[in-house]
Amino acid sequence: MKFIFDPPVPVKVQKMKERVRWGDASVVERGIDQTSMVLDDGNSDNPEFSFIVIGDSGTTEHQGHHPQRKIAELMLAHQEESRFVLHTGDVIYVVGSHEYYPTNFIEPYREFLVGGENPKRIPYDRMVFNLPILPVLGNHDYYDVPGIYRFIAGGTRSLRRLLGYKNVEIGWHGSYKGDAYARAFLDYLKGFDSDEELERHLDEHYTAKTDTGHCLRYEPGRFTRLPNRYYTFRYGGIDFFALDSNTFNEPSPLPATKEGEAERRELVHRQHEIEQEEIQILEICEKLNPEIPEEAEQLDALKAKLYQIDEIKIDIEKQLESDESSVVDFEQLNWLKQRLILSWNTEEVRGRIIYFHHPPYVTEATKWHQAQTLAVRRCLRWVFDQVANTLGSMTQGRPIVDLILNGHAHCLEHLRTTDTGHADSNINCIISGGSGHYPRRQRNEGPELMETFDYLPGNPYRKVADSFLFIGRNGYDEHLRRPYSFVRIDVKGGRPPKLIVRPFVIERFMGEWCDRHVEPFVI
Repeated sequence: MKFIFDPPVPVKVQKMKERVRWGDASVVERGIDQTSMVLDDGNSDNPEFSFIVIGDSGTTEHQGHHPQRKIAELMLAHQEESRFVLHTGDVIYVVGSHEYYPTNFIEPYREFLVGGENPKRIPYDRMVFNLPILPVLGNHDYYDVPGIYRFIAGGTRSLRRLLGYKNVEIGWHGSYKGDAYARAFLDYLKGFDSDEELERHLDEHYTAKTDTGHCLRYEPGRFTRLPNRYYTFRYGGIDFFALDSNTFNEPSPLPATKEGEAERRELVHRQHEIEQEEIQILEICEKLNPEIPEEAEQLDALKAKLYQIDEIKIDIEKQLESDESSVVDFEQLNWLKQRLILSWNTEEVRGRIIYFHHPPYVTEATKWHQAQTLAVRRCLRWVFDQVANTLGSMTQGRPIVDLILNGHAHCLEHLRTTDTGHADSNINCIISGGSGHYPRRQRNEGPELMETFDYLPGNPYRKVADSFLFIGRNGYDEHLRRPYSFVRIDVKGGRPPKLIVRPFVIERFMGEWCDRHVEPFVI
């Protein structure tokens, strides 16, 4: 029985369009661009500014300690100097249910919210930010649970006990295909009862102007909505592009060949193996007492392993279910292509930063070999290659974007691509996915990422990226360290801009919290 499932891509796309009333007549006649916004804080023309990056944060307490809250407390020291927070997705775990926003988002980040001194009085769909938190959707923000699970788990005490690790943060609701996230962060135009109300709202809040039309004016302390599941904004001469990678991460279909059939059999075998492993871990969990500190630590480690198994199972399911009808969100990818071309043709723009959930390059143990990682990498390459072909020599040797920011991998990592043979060459990538959920280890193969290019003669195998920094789970037993992290990025003037990355890390070690110093670096 599936306890978590990921809605199909067409469903995600259609539901999100309905929530923002994509292309509604009232929107179109006002010349509104529903993918752009202006962050109106009075400082957006300053070429030097700072911002924070967090990701994979949306958890409750872990056996009496609260990693997400510890990271939020560290962020407070940078609140005054930072202009906004980028969130790389997975705002809420394990499924993006509205019932967990109070404990897993509002309470931990209360100082960033208007009225945060009384966080229990803040409705999750009426949050107002003192410091803007600008997220993208993670896979957990889309996840749902079958209705039959809620019925069975609610009525069978022994099953609830067996599934304790799952229903702790699943509860009775799923995300309803991303609806909770949309109500929390997007300009939920579907909620207006009449055209008159909608038109008044548009006339009040879509007063900003860009090269692509009127757009939403985001005002810290007053109006806290985002225009769409993917969007762009300009700050200090830097164009930021926020994407929804959940709609272009579908694996390619397995080939209808002997090799494809062998791969399918291997996937089914692997699926069976990890399901058996899951059952064994659950049986061990059943025998552990969370009131005993040593057993609580063991239970915490086993829960982390079970969540990791969930991700592997979902990736295998996606591969087994992929066929010729698998959908890629080309509408969004073409939008990104056109906006990047426009950005390069805009004189005032001196840099570009793109952020989304699934990393195209990563050395965290479970992610590099995921089919979703390869799917995202191929889609991004397709866009960048198209942009590069259009721009020609205009880039003057610079990469298409200055920085890629991701989450999904529960770590802090800095990578740089090599010459990949595509327009994603020589790009710095930072994964900031260690801001609350169980941290993960680096893969055993080490920091060099190699890729087989199956469409080239001889299927050449070559290096495509190097990892220069990885901070994740390490050590075992009494030497186990669980580091949690965020980064602050200081943007300096000039063209291209200099970006100073300042990592901040706090570790859980031997039942205590300790700060870990990591040197800043320049990209």
